[in-house]
Amino acid sequence: MVEASTFFNRTYDDAMALLVEARNYIAYQEAADQRGLPPGVRLQVSYESLRVTSRLTQVMAWLLAQKAVHAGELTMEQVATEEYALAGGAVCSDESGPDNEQLPAGLRSLLERSHKLYMRVARLDEQVRRAVA
Repeated sequence: MVEASTFFNRTYDDAMALLVEARNYIAYQEAADQRGLPPGVRLQVSYESLRVTSRLTQVMAWLLAQKAVHAGELTMEQVATEEYALAGGAVCSDESGPDNEQLPAGLRSLLERSHKLYMRVARLDEQVRRAVA
């Protein structure tokens, strides 16, 4: 149980750190990165920023439900339902973006790292569902 708790805490800490970094990028850097870009690329920047936000929102919702299990507030059976499932599907699991050289480097980095985190949590979600089933 200690290993699972340590792994969970590391994943939670990784998600929180990436969430803060994404917030800072969107709040302070994104507008500067968009200056001088063609309208189509600015639209892509906005779209991809929303993808990062969606991934991190879904990951944090799932992790908070797991944290409630660790605290004894919810059962594993409860969080294995669709209500607590990791959502986002095709939008969040799409790995495109980091290879688009027209996008700012900071956003490409956030896209890559948020995708890796989302896929890690998707694997954890699948493990939880298999363990309960």
